[in-house]
Amino acid sequence: MEALATRPVVLLNGARQTGKTTLVQGVAVKEHPARYLTFDDSGVLAAASADPAGFIAGLDGPVILDEIQRVPDLFPALKLAVDRDRQPGRFLLTGSVNVMLLPKLSESLAGRMEILTLWPLSQGEIDGSAETFVDVLWEGKLPSTKAKAEALPRIVRRIVRGGYPELSQGKVAGRSGTWFGSYLTTILQRDVRELAHIDGLTEMPRLLAILAARAGNLQNYADISRMSGMPQSSVKRYMALLETTYLVQHLSAWFRNIGKRLAKAPKVLLTDTGLLCHLLGADEQRLLSDTNLLGSILENFVVMEFRKQLSWSRTSAQLFHLRTHLQEEVDVVMEAPNGDVVGIEVKASASVGGGDFKGLRILAGQLGKQFRCGVLLYTGSEVIPFGENLHAVPLSSVWAG
Repeated sequence: MEALATRPVVLLNGARQTGKTTLVQGVAVKEHPARYLTFDDSGVLAAASADPAGFIAGLDGPVILDEIQRVPDLFPALKLAVDRDRQPGRFLLTGSVNVMLLPKLSESLAGRMEILTLWPLSQGEIDGSAETFVDVLWEGKLPSTKAKAEALPRIVRRIVRGGYPELSQGKVAGRSGTWFGSYLTTILQRDVRELAHIDGLTEMPRLLAILAARAGNLQNYADISRMSGMPQSSVKRYMALLETTYLVQHLSAWFRNIGKRLAKAPKVLLTDTGLLCHLLGADEQRLLSDTNLLGSILENFVVMEFRKQLSWSRTSAQLFHLRTHLQEEVDVVMEAPNGDVVGIEVKASASVGGGDFKGLRILAGQLGKQFRCGVLLYTGSEVIPFGENLHAVPLSSVWAG
């Protein structure tokens, strides 16, 4: 609503089935009355494709255009309309692709459009609690010791369920496999095909399964090419499409020298751990019995929870990972614009020791006063100090109200 009050164009984008249409339709009923049109309607799609400029010119008053990525030629027409009349809230758009990764689209409305991302539901949203973990860390505080810690089986249940509204609300209980299968078919057979203008996408499901198996590991095109049997050029192109459709995310490498970040490999993540577990064929029992598999998936889960929280928290920060030349690691490096840093490690265990803080201590040594704090998230129930600005904290504090 703040964006609609100040900008002529607001784009709400994110993965399919995260609730974009439900949200904008609800807004159109009360807070921001507007006409709703969707390009999933063949008639509306045909009209907009045939004459983009005429279509936009014929729209009066505030309007919602759903699934805008299906008519990319509308963006220049929107630009012309906005340049003639910059009244705030004229156009509320939704899209299931990341337009920032499509240069022609993002440049068309540069300076005229505010972009908001709707991720799958966070754990706090599912529980109905307000999540403030990120802000609490940056304020130099620690989560309350009164917060109820969750046992590992309950956390694993959250991981396997994921955050898509239909699944998290139990609307397709017992049929999540069928739901995920249909979901992937829709994205790969329609969205990716429309973006890439490719008819044969038989290699994409195999590539996505390989990426799922490598979730939480460094992106290595040579290894992925060898495992998939695809040329590196095809791997790079297909991975870009998977990121554009919000199936795959990256966690960039962190270095004090900003320029070096571009030269080091990011980690590969999947946007939703429910989908990740589906691709791996892993249920709760398997995760609880395979600590190595659980470790990488849990890290993926926590990074995405932070990414969701940062989209609404008071703190403006970016997420990275750290791996030194000696292979010391910090799972999450959260950096504020002024260069201050919070370091976070994730451990799928109820017990911790001083050795688990090795990477955080190295990070603290590099940064000095700009190191705000280091947190080791674990499945125990107590907040435990392990040195100056270093604490073990129950994992469930991330989403506890």
